[in-house]
Amino acid sequence: MNGYSRAVTSCFVLLSCGACAVPGPTSITLPVAVISTGFPGGILRGTLTATSGLSSFSVSDGTLSCGGSYDAHYVSPTISIPIVCSDGRNTIMVVTRENGGRNGGGAFTLNDGSPGNFIFGAQASKL
Repeated sequence: MNGYSRAVTSCFVLLSCGACAVPGPTSITLPVAVISTGFPGGILRGTLTATSGLSSFSVSDGTLSCGGSYDAHYVSPTISIPIVCSDGRNTIMVVTRENGGRNGGGAFTLNDGSPGNFIFGAQASKL
């Protein structure tokens, strides 16, 4: 069995997508929506890019932006991801992955007390 076949056979589920961690620059990009009454307009949109190493997301409304990154090798369905926003707000959110890791979400409360929801995958593309 060659290295590629071995990697695919024993693939790791990426942190926020259902792709295998294979050698090389493999990545998957999914839509993300972050909803909070603490944001002007109430919603920030962007993408989550899962790779075979460090994965990340970024969202923005053109003025405010927020993002975070995490280790793509962690395969638990429930993960903690830090959020840092351009206005200084931050938190650590708990996200649950569904449907093979291609959809999911979670709730959070920013350090100013603003509650919110993080959604990625098919549901995020509908918002």
